[in-house]
Amino acid sequence: MQDRELLEAMFRAAVKAADPLTGISRHLPEPPQNGRTVVVGAGKGAAQMAAALETIWPGELSGVVVTRYGYGCETRFIEVLEASHPVPDAAGLAAAVKIMETVSDLTERDLVIALVCGGGSALLPAPPEGLTLDDEIALNEILLASGAPISAMNVVRKHLSTIKGGRLAAATQARVVSLIVSDIPGDNPAFVASGPTIPDESTRHDALAIVENYGLNLTRAMMAHLTSPAADAPDPSDPVFARNEHHVIASAGVSLQAAAEIALAHGLTPHILSDSIEGEARDVALVHAAIAREIAKHDRPFAKPAVLLSGGETTVTLRSDGGRGGRNGEFALAHALAIDGLEITALAADTDGIDGSENNAGAFCDGSTTRRLIAAGQDGRALLSRNDSYTGFEATGDLFVTGPTGTNVNDFRAILIR
Repeated sequence: MQDRELLEAMFRAAVKAADPLTGISRHLPEPPQNGRTVVVGAGKGAAQMAAALETIWPGELSGVVVTRYGYGCETRFIEVLEASHPVPDAAGLAAAVKIMETVSDLTERDLVIALVCGGGSALLPAPPEGLTLDDEIALNEILLASGAPISAMNVVRKHLSTIKGGRLAAATQARVVSLIVSDIPGDNPAFVASGPTIPDESTRHDALAIVENYGLNLTRAMMAHLTSPAADAPDPSDPVFARNEHHVIASAGVSLQAAAEIALAHGLTPHILSDSIEGEARDVALVHAAIAREIAKHDRPFAKPAVLLSGGETTVTLRSDGGRGGRNGEFALAHALAIDGLEITALAADTDGIDGSENNAGAFCDGSTTRRLIAAGQDGRALLSRNDSYTGFEATGDLFVTGPTGTNVNDFRAILIR
């Protein structure tokens, strides 16, 4: 098996390990004896989670979930809506309203199963009074360009929303069981999709501190809301949450272990660096490259051949307008520049199949990438300076395209050193 084929096999194993059917089966709640079962959900894998639940649920159910455009799938009982990601749109606003309405008239005898995964923050725009959808769109654009980690972004989002931060669960009298595919470093369930069904301890004062620390240029209306008690999110100790429960049914750690087993089966020693790496994608790439170079040149800290594996969610601070590509493409480009000439091959990809807003999951790179970019008329460092990794990897034929995978446990990185 060629090196790229092997790296792709590791990626496929990681995605398979995050199959929602496996996780849902392990944490299936008991149906209510004298009530209804209603399903709600949001995220880039929400439709596939809904379809998986339908195949194993022992009784009647209904409900509605929202996913990204093009990520839907066939379901029998649960309605699948589609909306924009990563920037919200009117379809997402309508979906958020419908989901809130779906749970609002339920009783204590009923059960809500919430299917939550990455991408739900953008897919559930629900601006509070005094703000509009345009405000929420602007907020997402500001956050995506800020370089702030996803956990910080979601603290701000949940205090500028009427559905996030546990508010969806607080809107119903029914018992809520949340089944969560985590794309958050550290797997805090309250941060996945900004926690529509799970409150946390963060406050509007924490949100204001993040705004200041990252220099977020929020509108006057946003700041007026954040500085008012209306921004306060439900407290986890509120009795409305007392009967609820949640389960993280898939995560990056489990997926990386599955990838490691593929490496072992092909005679390579895998080393999982971490499943929760955050930071600027280009900076994370340089650290990974430094370790890979040390292995390639000196057989330390690990002997070659070896595979380095890592997950988490990096960020990209936009330095110019017009660049194309996501955080995994940016990682791969920075990594390529740092391993030039060495016998190292790497794959950086998003497990949901989409890196940023383009059609690729990520990209391959190796010790020849820099020279091949030059041959294609591209300057790797210039591309990196304008956040334009997609253009470079499109020119060299190194884009990694999978289509939607139906799950999302965030970044996947595999670096093979011969």
